Amino acid sequence: GGARLFGLSTKGSRCYAEVTFAKDDFLVFGPETRGLPGSIRREIGSERVLRIPMMAESRSLNLSNAAAIIVYEAWRQLNFAAGS
Repeated sequence: GGARLFGLSTKGSRCYAEVTFAKDDFLVFGPETRGLPGSIRREIGSERVLRIPMMAESRSLNLSNAAAIIVYEAWRQLNFAAGS
């Protein structure tokens, strides 16, 4: 496989935990105030726009918290491999 691009959005169609991440994957996060723009979500494709499950009354997570959750999961799946 080659590099894949994943976006993170509250509008994502797949839960991040459904993905098997690979070492060449890239993650894109939108601005905290607006989220990932629709044009970028469309370009990435709905199957690669991921969401983090939250309580219904929650608007969104802080950007640094969302990034930490996703990056940690990808790193965990890669057995905490060093970046060399």
